[in-house]
Amino acid sequence: MRARLLRAAGVDFVVDVPSVDEVALRATATNGPQAAGIIGAEKALAVSKRRPAAAVVGSDQVLGVDGELLGKPGTRDNARAQLRRLRGRTHQLLTSASVAMGGTVIWQHDEVAELTMRAFSDEALETYLAQVGDDVLGSPGAYHLEGLGASLFEAVRGDHFSILGLPLLPLLAFLRGRGVIPQ
Repeated sequence: MRARLLRAAGVDFVVDVPSVDEVALRATATNGPQAAGIIGAEKALAVSKRRPAAAVVGSDQVLGVDGELLGKPGTRDNARAQLRRLRGRTHQLLTSASVAMGGTVIWQHDEVAELTMRAFSDEALETYLAQVGDDVLGSPGAYHLEGLGASLFEAVRGDHFSILGLPLLPLLAFLRGRGVIPQ
């Protein structure tokens, strides 16, 4: 989704997937925004060391509920458990983006959005899981708001792009200001 957002905004870039241990990095954080910031920065730094002349963007998103961070469910049973925990409640999506150059983070931006799931039935939950398939197993909360996951919500407060995984407008402003993309 992040690559799609950047491409749609006209940014020319190369995808270079970093090798970072997100679980270990998340464990070093004391709160959600810090976790997203640490992971996003480490992703940018890992690639920046290989491409020191490039402006490298790294981003991460974590889901927080009741002071606990939920990771990617990975399995249908975990997805089911996460959705049951979130239904009828408000949770936070914590999104951070960093830009690194020459092995140093030169910019970081954090966003917090609040999303309230409706109190859907177990039957609606099973129907949703059957329809979305395994696609959501790699997303904390087991939903994609830009797709069928929207049907799970009654309220969403926050920056649309950040909810999708990237604080796009602040990032574009920074990249324009640095001359990385045209004014």
